Amino acid sequence: MRRALFSCIGSLILTGCSHGGTIMTSKINQICGDKPNCVSTMDQREQHQLAPFLLRSDTTIKDIEQVALQLPGAKTIISEDNYLHIACTSKIMRFVDDLELEINDNQLTVRSESRVGYSDFGVNRKRAEQLRKLLTQADLLAD
Repeated sequence: MRRALFSCIGSLILTGCSHGGTIMTSKINQICGDKPNCVSTMDQREQHQLAPFLLRSDTTIKDIEQVALQLPGAKTIISEDNYLHIACTSKIMRFVDDLELEINDNQLTVRSESRVGYSDFGVNRKRAEQLRKLLTQADLLAD
């Protein structure tokens, strides 16, 4: 009985870690996998492709971070040089998606992917388009 209880508790702890852990290898320059839970400006496949984000020449990663933190459940994990990693946690189920952003010349590379599950039901695409809208309102995107 005790063994079963400890096994169950251990499984719960490991499951909880898979949703909220913050350590991750950057995937900013990778295309999405085959699951429909990822979008990227680097991916050319229709299901995963995001239109380019063209920045004003004076936009910094700190400017983008201030705007990105307005997204629901957003929390900065890494902010350095021209790279930003934000974890977005859903309100009810506490699922974590990774939003990675990188400035290259006057273009913002954007990649948003769910950490777990097969489909995200369009959540990552909606988040990326919400980010585009917020960046436009903040006058950080080029016309």
